Amino acid sequence: MALNFDDIPDDPSLPMPILPGHTSAGRLERVLRAGAFAVTSEMDPPDSADAEEVFARARIFDGYVDAINATDGAGGHCHMSSVAVAALLIRAGYAPIMQIACRDKNRIAIQGDILGGAAMGVCNMLCLTGDGVQAGDHPQAKPVFDLDCLSLLEIARGLRDERRFQSGRKIGSPPRVFFGAVENPLAPPRDWRPHRLAKKVAAGAQFIQTQYCFEIPPLREFMKKAEDLGLLDKVFILIGVGPLRSAKSAEWMRGHVPGVYIPDAIIRRLAGADDQRAEGRSLCVELIQEIREIKGVSGVHVMAYYQQEAAAEIIERSGVLQGRVPWYPGIRTQTRQ
Repeated sequence: MALNFDDIPDDPSLPMPILPGHTSAGRLERVLRAGAFAVTSEMDPPDSADAEEVFARARIFDGYVDAINATDGAGGHCHMSSVAVAALLIRAGYAPIMQIACRDKNRIAIQGDILGGAAMGVCNMLCLTGDGVQAGDHPQAKPVFDLDCLSLLEIARGLRDERRFQSGRKIGSPPRVFFGAVENPLAPPRDWRPHRLAKKVAAGAQFIQTQYCFEIPPLREFMKKAEDLGLLDKVFILIGVGPLRSAKSAEWMRGHVPGVYIPDAIIRRLAGADDQRAEGRSLCVELIQEIREIKGVSGVHVMAYYQQEAAAEIIERSGVLQGRVPWYPGIRTQTRQ
């Protein structure tokens, strides 16, 4: 069951309804199931034990995103933990997406984190295999990888739907969580990617956030194949986008960030611009507007590393919110100018 967009309350301070089939009471799931175009982003977790640094970084997104990813040692680098950032975001009234990477913990610790996060009010969790330690600042660390994304999704779904640990031992109150996973539509072999997506959906993924997508034609082909596999009615797909700071940074990302593909044409466009940073933001706006029109796309995931202050501008210029103002602390007393 889905609501018509006209049924969404005009007052942005009012919550969207919890519909039949919801597995959480979270705002992200409500937005997606109501048929609105969702916008998520992620914040760089601080290298600090200061909670105010988390709050300051989150405020950048006020009124522009439906949920904020709390990353879990992304790129193999050490930062404040995902579960701690998520707990702090909940304390301040935000809707976090708690990432869970299999790299650093075994299934005992991971199941405990799912229960603990849910107990603190986390409604959204993103299941990841995780980047290798060799890419980060602690290459001497010992990776765990007791699970991968698929087995983690299956275990998480068992905790929620069957009220049991993987061992079979019953639990009390289940975690009421909206589970997600990641996908990379542009990574080779591209023909295999929709089938990999199908496996994640079968394992329990309810929403997907993708890696950066800087090329539209292969993304359209990915979505068409997902439709042919019958996936568009089973999962919400949010496409990853982000502003590039310069041609040089784009070349660095293409060569050093696993799974990122940036076409030569984009690098040439940036290199030829008088203001490469501004051009990168304009390019991101254009991509969002094109992605918005692709059948089956439920939203975008804006990743603006080290220029998160640009996220609000990009989302505003893209027009994808269509006048909708995502809830945030203080929305009852503030309006967007």
